[in-house]
Parts: sequence; C-alpha cells; structure tokens
Amino acid sequence: MRVFHYSEVKAEEAREQGASKLKVRWLIAKETGAPNFAMRLFEMEPGGHSPLHAHPWEHEVFVLEGEGTVVGPEGEKKFKPGDVIFVPPNEKHQFRNDGKQTVKFLCLVPLH
Repeated sequence: MRVFHYSEVKAEEAREQGASKLKVRWLIAKETGAPNFAMRLFEMEPGGHSPLHAHPWEHEVFVLEGEGTVVGPEGEKKFKPGDVIFVPPNEKHQFRNDGKQTVKFLCLVPLH
C-alpha cells in the first residue's frame, strides 16, 4: 500500500498533439505497482483543451474543480465540480475549459 499527496507527483505537459494548456499527473500507474488501471489528474487552464480524439479504451472522469464543456458525438455538454463523465471506447471526445478558473479532473483508464 502507498499513501502520498498528489502534489508529490510532477505535473507534466500533456503530450498529445492538439492539447493546449493541459497538464497531467500520473497518480497511479505501472510505476506505482498498478497492473490494470491508471488514475490521472488533469489540470486545464482557462482556454485550454484536450485534443479531439478517440481510442479503443473507455474514460471514467470525475470533475473536482472548475467548469467546462465536453464534446462528443451527441454535441456539447457542460460540466461542473462533482459531475461524472463516462466516455465509451472509440467515441470521439474533447474536454475544454471555457471557464475562468483551472479545471481539475480525475481520469481513470485501463493500462494498455
């Protein structure tokens, strides 16, 4: 078992092409000893966004702070703190911060 504060994990610029003003902290991953799932904390500055993309795994998201918009095949939906977002596999999606404060959300994905 490991217990640590999220601030001990370095925030890295998101590497995906098309991301803007987006940082990620890999809180739990293979390096932590997790064989199946990763827990990531994303921090998106005002005006920032993830790339519009799809992949063969699901996203499970919990919004901690800030407000924004998630884009998917059914259009745009607003999100706020406390909201839960499920993105199915192979669904094109994008997260955008169109608010005035940093958006923070946890994102859980299977390790592949």
